[in-house]
Amino acid sequence: MGKLEGKVALITGGNSGIGLTAAKLFIAEGAKVVITGRNPTTLNAAEEELGSNVLAIQAEAADPADMENVVAQAVATFGRLDIVYANAGISSPTPLGGTELSVFEEVLKVNVTGVFFTVQAALPHLKEGASIILTGSTRATDGAPARAAYSASKGAISSMARVLVTELSPRGIRVNTVVPGATRTPIWKKSTSEETTKLEASQARTIPLNRMGDPEEIAHVALFLASDDSSFVQGAEITVDGGARSAPLGAPIYRQ
Repeated sequence: MGKLEGKVALITGGNSGIGLTAAKLFIAEGAKVVITGRNPTTLNAAEEELGSNVLAIQAEAADPADMENVVAQAVATFGRLDIVYANAGISSPTPLGGTELSVFEEVLKVNVTGVFFTVQAALPHLKEGASIILTGSTRATDGAPARAAYSASKGAISSMARVLVTELSPRGIRVNTVVPGATRTPIWKKSTSEETTKLEASQARTIPLNRMGDPEEIAHVALFLASDDSSFVQGAEITVDGGARSAPLGAPIYRQ
């Protein structure tokens, strides 16, 4: 029997990258999965790939009415909701001295406001034992240039998670955060495979394990947090980055 047998999961941003990989894994472990995304083309492709145990809905994570509609459809279709993986997020460069207000605000709207209202929409249907998983990022703490809005948004996720833990613990609902580092997803791909390989090699030099992560490695941590295997894990941040955050000086770039 799968680790998520009989459970229903909502994964925002489930139409590509880590979200899509997690959706495949959750279904393989017995869950029914609802995925959301902005792009109808990738959403339809994901629905086709995932098969009959998925419901794909085009939605804006930062639109409370959209998310309430998604949750209502999820419960109407599958009868319940046990897992919320608030994974949808965007990243745009916001260099100091050259950033439009609209770009900065859009990152915060999707990555912070969207996460809060995704959880709020789901809350009336979550029962004791439910699991909420948030997506952080090592960008929250690594000081990457031109990423002020994105870094701030992921720092906000860490702060918000603590508040959600306090509010939801009395109801027996768990809230934990997965913090990915550099991961091989479509957003890293360059126009040629040679450029992509070069970028991955340069990233690897900053990671103690000397490689980027695979989406499956993030998805398996999300599966742990979604399942009853983590029934006493509450308010945790699990960093999945090959050691880059905990031991930056262990990276190949510093080795003799």
